[in-house]
Amino acid sequence: MCCALPAEASNVDTELVVGIQSSKTFSLRPLEPLERDFMSIYDLMYDGLMTINDDYLPECDLAEEYECTNNGKTWTFRLKEDLVFADGTPVTAYDVAATGQWILNKANSEGGATNFYSNLKYFVDSITAKDNLTVVVKAERAYYGLLYAMTFPVLPAWAVDTENPPGTGAYICGSFLPGNTMELIPNPYWSEGQPQVTNITFVMHKKASEVIDAYEYARVDTIFTRSISSAQYKGGISSLALDYRTNQLECLLMNHSSFPTNQKHVRQAIRYLVNIDKIASSIYNGMVERTNTPFVNGTWMYNDSVASYFRNDPAKALALLEENGWFDVDEDGILERPNDDGEFVELAIDLTVYEEPDDDVRLETANYIADTLNSYGFSVTVITKKFSEVQENLSVGNFDMCLASYAMDPCPDAGFMLMSGNTGNYSRYRSSDMTDLCKSLRSKVTREDYQEALHKIQMQFAEDCPFLCLFYRSGTVLTRRMYTVTRDVREYSLLKGIDTFRSD
Repeated sequence: MCCALPAEASNVDTELVVGIQSSKTFSLRPLEPLERDFMSIYDLMYDGLMTINDDYLPECDLAEEYECTNNGKTWTFRLKEDLVFADGTPVTAYDVAATGQWILNKANSEGGATNFYSNLKYFVDSITAKDNLTVVVKAERAYYGLLYAMTFPVLPAWAVDTENPPGTGAYICGSFLPGNTMELIPNPYWSEGQPQVTNITFVMHKKASEVIDAYEYARVDTIFTRSISSAQYKGGISSLALDYRTNQLECLLMNHSSFPTNQKHVRQAIRYLVNIDKIASSIYNGMVERTNTPFVNGTWMYNDSVASYFRNDPAKALALLEENGWFDVDEDGILERPNDDGEFVELAIDLTVYEEPDDDVRLETANYIADTLNSYGFSVTVITKKFSEVQENLSVGNFDMCLASYAMDPCPDAGFMLMSGNTGNYSRYRSSDMTDLCKSLRSKVTREDYQEALHKIQMQFAEDCPFLCLFYRSGTVLTRRMYTVTRDVREYSLLKGIDTFRSD
């Protein structure tokens, strides 16, 4: 998502200085990334069999082509010919297999080591080389989503467990001082020749506020930031602001094992009362991408027909509550309803939120939601807890409503949060129809069938209202030097397009 660009900003020349946040990366290990900003660095150094294009669809990268056989259980990828690593050695299918197997071994090891690529174990049973150019993947299930998992960085077989291994991307590491600076220079063996930008220097800062300061005082040309305060720089005459969607999905979870959020009419009423667009604009300064479902709005996967379920409509909400038996019996401003014993109970809900250092937007959102619902007859109490406490409460179901976020996988599949009994289903939502739809999704091997299944899942989500999806958080690339013309700068690929950019 790129905003309108000020004409006064200039194109990049041969050098770019980038400010990033980093306090954990002390060695360059692309298969075990520790920090978001380093993912964008690795993206320039390494390629996968597949990549995700501007339409958020998987397409070939190092692979020339692929085919699916054995009823979707076998995927065969053929590599492009004459691919070369940055050390001058040829890329073979044996390198791809060794890289994938290393990830699988780590993910399946005792203790279940997890990192960004460990989800590969949920897609792949085995990955082998048939010959120098042919990779054979045996799938866990017949599943189109496997293609999203084949985007891991491909390394030489001998280098999968080493620091700073050679890759196939446009750049290599020229120097690296952990916690200080890193320099990228052109890969002499890159298949596309030499990029215009021949030197990218990354200056590391421990805190997000220090990254902002570095940009404000012109110590760097470009920064990556999720800070809400960065919005003030978007109107600058010498700055470009490239907004990007993160994988962080903010949700208002509602516990189906707790009264009254176990009542569908109550959940639907909350959906009609909470003005999410207002939260996005007034609290998050627009640094979000709205979505009504767990899937990305504006892409091939999104079902636009669910929009009517998610309008802001207080009259509809009050009608639903009345239909569910809620009335202000004693005229105290709070709705009541008789329970099974004939005693009246108030429409009372606890809203849990966790503390975030240096960022109170989630707490501000919780207070706004509480104030809104209270004005329509609810009695909502905001409870602030430590992150670890909220994690525990979610795992045991000790909450009514909770503002929380999911880190969504690149593969568009929300079964982990929607299927009955799954570990990410904190709302305790149980629907045999939804579980069957999610299982059906995981049997599709073509894009068309996969899309159809995704659309059915979203329609079921809209009808059942298990919880509210608010939005995906956004970040901003602030830069005084334009370095890309791509229309989809995204998290983990924030310098996408710099290798092919030309200033003329």
